[in-house]
Amino acid sequence: MKLGAHIFLWTQRWADSEIFLFERARSLGLELLEVSLGLDAKFSASAARRAADAADVGIVVSPGGEWPAGADLSDDDPVNRRSAAEFHTRLIDQAADLGAVAYAGAIYGRPGKVLRRRPPPDEFRRAADGLHALADHAAKAQVKLVIEPMSRFRSHVVNTPAQAMELLALADHANLFVLLDTYHLVTEVRDYAAAIRLVGDRLWGLHACENDRGVPGGGLLPWPQIFSALQETRAEYVGFESYNTGIGDFGFQRGMFQDVCPDGDAFVRAAVSFTRKHLPCVARVSDP
Repeated sequence: MKLGAHIFLWTQRWADSEIFLFERARSLGLELLEVSLGLDAKFSASAARRAADAADVGIVVSPGGEWPAGADLSDDDPVNRRSAAEFHTRLIDQAADLGAVAYAGAIYGRPGKVLRRRPPPDEFRRAADGLHALADHAAKAQVKLVIEPMSRFRSHVVNTPAQAMELLALADHANLFVLLDTYHLVTEVRDYAAAIRLVGDRLWGLHACENDRGVPGGGLLPWPQIFSALQETRAEYVGFESYNTGIGDFGFQRGMFQDVCPDGDAFVRAAVSFTRKHLPCVARVSDP
């Protein structure tokens, strides 16, 4: 199991100027860096891949940047569903160009979009159809497609591990996996270990965040039970994700109003130390 971290701990947008983060990640004991892409990410894939290879750090891609207006695989409007399919296909191709191991996020819907109505009966079906096509494309590109349930404040489509598994069953593709985020699980499940075991062998990774989206440990989450259940799965990744609250208004723009991550390096050091203490199966890396 490899440790990694999201670029939002250090920067709000991926660009060529940020490729130093691969070396930084390695120096902090990480083996993976989660790179956020979108319409606003302008970069050289070849330069990033060279930097990642030189640091011996793998890449996970997530769609955390700017999306096309209306793009949503689950949307009522087929135009918006097609826009989402095209957008995610583009990012999967970019992930392949980067040599990324996975493309992960709330791919089934649109993060930040919460429709306060009973979902129509075909909403899951159309999201599943879109995911099946994307999973097939990703498989050909040798990239794993990973969906992340989000809390009711970020999505109305998939909030729980049970819903994620239902969607995977409908999508019916071997290249579909799940990433659980403990911050999102806080409002959606009562038994974290049971939630992890429910996903089982389809669990690709875990975002290990405290209930306030801060460094894991010292908050409300039952880490011994979480890590014990995680070791029973085939999960490959434990990642740390928050928003750097020392970069202007970045934290506020992302809905982070408390100063939980003023220093990305300090955040990762504390998270790595805590996780290694409680999850002995995680990889230990040597200096590059």
